[in-house]
Order: sequence, then C-alpha cells, then structure tokens
Amino acid sequence: MRKIKRGLSAALTSLALAGVSFAASPAFAAGKMTISSPQDPGSWDPIDTFLVQWAAVATNIFDGLTYRGPDLKIVPGLAESWEELDEGKRIRFKLRQNVKFHNGEPFNAAAVKFTFERLLGEQGAKGPQRSNYVSIESVEVIDDNTVDMKLKAADPVLLTKLAGYGAMIVPPKYIQEKGEDNFNLNPVGTGAFKFVSYAPKNNIKLEANPDYWGGAPKLSELEYRFISEPATAVAELQAGRVDLVIPPTIPIGMIPVIEGDSKLEIVSVPGPTVDALRFNTGDGITADPKVRKAIIMAVDRATIVKSILAGQGSEIASFQSALSFGYDPDLKPLPYDPEAAKKLLAEAGVKTGATLQIDIRGNDATMNEVAQVVSSYLSMVGITATIKPYETNVLLNDIIPQGKTGAMFQQKWGGWTFDYDNTAYAMYHSGEKWNPYDKDEKLDKMLESQRPLTDRAEREKILKEIGRYTADRALELPLYNTNAIYGMNKRVKGFIAPPDNRLKLTDVTVE
Repeated sequence: MRKIKRGLSAALTSLALAGVSFAASPAFAAGKMTISSPQDPGSWDPIDTFLVQWAAVATNIFDGLTYRGPDLKIVPGLAESWEELDEGKRIRFKLRQNVKFHNGEPFNAAAVKFTFERLLGEQGAKGPQRSNYVSIESVEVIDDNTVDMKLKAADPVLLTKLAGYGAMIVPPKYIQEKGEDNFNLNPVGTGAFKFVSYAPKNNIKLEANPDYWGGAPKLSELEYRFISEPATAVAELQAGRVDLVIPPTIPIGMIPVIEGDSKLEIVSVPGPTVDALRFNTGDGITADPKVRKAIIMAVDRATIVKSILAGQGSEIASFQSALSFGYDPDLKPLPYDPEAAKKLLAEAGVKTGATLQIDIRGNDATMNEVAQVVSSYLSMVGITATIKPYETNVLLNDIIPQGKTGAMFQQKWGGWTFDYDNTAYAMYHSGEKWNPYDKDEKLDKMLESQRPLTDRAEREKILKEIGRYTADRALELPLYNTNAIYGMNKRVKGFIAPPDNRLKLTDVTVE
C-alpha cells in the first residue's frame, strides 16, 4: 500500500496512539467481528433513514427484492426474477419460496404488499424515503409467490431503489402485533444476521441466521460499536478491540498511523460520497447569487483536495461523483479567482467585515480542517466566517431540515443509487427535507421530467442540464468526492470493500 506522507497534524497521530494498551491482547469470541461505525442512526426502521451508517448495519438484517453488491450490479434478492410489462409500467416479481423472517413469520407476497403500502402510506410520510418510491401506484398479490408492482410512470431507477433503504421487506404480523416503536428499536428482517440487542449511542449486536436463504454466514456474531471520535476508533483498531473501521471515520492524516502498524491495513476504494458547503439561499448575504459565486471563487478547492485529501479524492463541479449516472465530465467548476470574488462582493453591496456561519458535522475531522481553510480563504476577500460544529444527528435531523442553519452548511451525500436523480431531487426539489430554503419552479420541472424517461440518452441529457443549471445558480460550494476508506485488521478475511458502505458480511471470516 502506498504510504501517504501528508497528514492532518501530529496531534491527531498522537491522539490515535493515546490510551492504547499493548500489554495484553483482547480475548475474542470465535467467529465474532467487531466494527466501528461513526454514527448511531437512531432508528432501525428502513423507511425512517437515509444514512449510510444505517445501511452498513441493516444490509445484514434486511433484504430487498433486489440486491446491489460491491460491484454495483443489480442481482436477485428476495425476488428470484422479474419482468417488465406494459411498457415498463408494471413489473412482475417471482419471489423466493420457503424464506422466513427472523421471528419465524413467512416471507410472501403479502409481506411485499404490506411493505410498500406502509412505505407509501401514513407511516412512510413520517420518514425521508417515500419520495424515492412515488412512482409506485400499487402492489397487487397474484399468488403467494408472485406480485405485480404497478407504476404511475416508468421508473428507470426503480430496480436499484428496491435494493436499498425504504424498500427493505418487513414482517407484517410482527409490526402489527408489536407496534411501530418496538420495530424501530428491535428490527426483524430476512437477512443473514438476526438482531440481538441495541444500546443507543453505544452498540448494536447481531447473531448469525443459520437458515438464511443465501447460505448461513461464516461469522457467528457481529457487533457494531458507535465511536464518533476518529482518534478513539483508530486506537481501538490498533488495540485489537475493533476489527474494521468504516467510512467516513478515518481522517486522511490518520492513514499513515494505520499503514505503519503491521497488523493493520487500509482499504480504499472510489466511492459516490461527495461533500459540499451548501448555501442558505433564503435570506442573508447568501440569498444573492453573486455572493454565492464570489464565495466559490474565493476558495481554492483544487489546493484543498491536493493538500488535505492527499490523493483520496477529487474536486467536483456539481454535487455528484464520476460514478453517478448524469455526471458531466465537461462541466468545470468556477475558477479560483479572489480578485473576481472581491468584485462580485462589491457589486452585491457586501462590505469588508461581513460575517457568516458555517455549520459542520463535529466528528468529521477532515471537514473540520477543510472548514478552517475555507474560513481563511474567505477572510482574504473580506468575509469573516465562524465555524459551528454540531453532533451529526442534530445537524441532519433538526438543524438542516428545519432551516435553522447558518449561511453555509455541510452536506455529505452518498448518492446511494449511483444516479444523479437521487441526489438532485432530494437536494433541489421544492419541499424536500434537504432543501429547506430554495424554491425554483423551472428546476422542479426539470427534475420531474427526467424521472419517467426510459430513454437513457435523453434522461442523461436532462440530468446533465440539471447539473449545469444548479452550478450556474451556485446552490452550493462544491468541494470533493472522497474515496471510501476502511481501516482493517489483517485477521479479517474475505472482506470486499463496498463503495457505498453496504457491508454484507455473509462470507467474511475472522481468524
């Protein structure tokens, strides 16, 4: 593995080493794997989340009708096969037989119908996933092992969406008898591992499902520990109390610490995750597009990527990665030009000494450093920026959706469908949870127009137009696309790093 010389700071490295005891090796249960995750999703209900940290756990608990593995190909999941009918407006799924939920309840067509009626109904309206599946009009049971999914319009991304989040199939009887609140904290699915216990902000424990339809997992136990502090997670990895540290925990500066330990290794793969500092377009100085463009031009993003990411990412021009369908390689970011930035600020009437607040995730060490650098660049054009770190769940579940942010706020997005629609619709369509400030009728129509198109070329053309339009409106300061960086103990065997954090650990072993 290539060594990365440039780090965050010596302080981070020393923090990673602090408190680590090398006096004795911890005693591991046979076949147990312990994983460090930076965030407790706070909910295990598939319709109540968008977080990649949920997927890192729940991919082992739940199954969808389809499945997308690390190679990004869509393959059968709980559906053995499917066929598109009525010009793409109906999909018939043949379901696997003799599959049971972890509580013994049978998986069948009724469970599929229940799952999607729940997702598209009152319960789904409380969460962030429903808008991804609004093309579904109804699910009709043909027989116990066959369902027809009728669509309002063809949805070219639907089979991918069925492999994630809200489309995970849930047990009707269990939810009806135990209640929604119980299910949220005690999840039951058909996956390779069964839920055992959950201690909020501490850990979640799973055990092998020996009757898993895809074959019994090789591990007997999984434990996910929620460790938000990167230095602590790396220290636990070094001490042998954690086998795997998952993204986005590991700051670039800590990579040499892990690479310098003969027991450990870094696994880094290109991923879909992008970071930006989005703008409050509703009020304040950033309501003016001239100011937004000035801020973008005041920041040398290429230098940030080169010096801070140290080869583990790339600069972006729109809020998507090169892995995204709809990515436009010809779209270039606004140039770094502080003199032009000063001119735009003057035209907008922004005087030297103007202030703004940048809200970020407090446990994202890389973004903490980036925000400091952004603040320094802004000071050179006369803007004084203060940085306000939040606990991640507070920022995501309270501050952003309710429009309580400062003038700029961090948005980290995984683009889990690897299709720009998933990102752009959630970020820019009026009324969406992640778009608390902006309303643009033209943009809404563009977003809506591409959703039913089955002509890939035409749809890609519109997605590229959306990318150019949003870049021209300067709705965010686009920063970078990062690799998915995993820190792993070499005693873990058979692990294939997914670019999107969906860890399916059926075939992994720990020596």
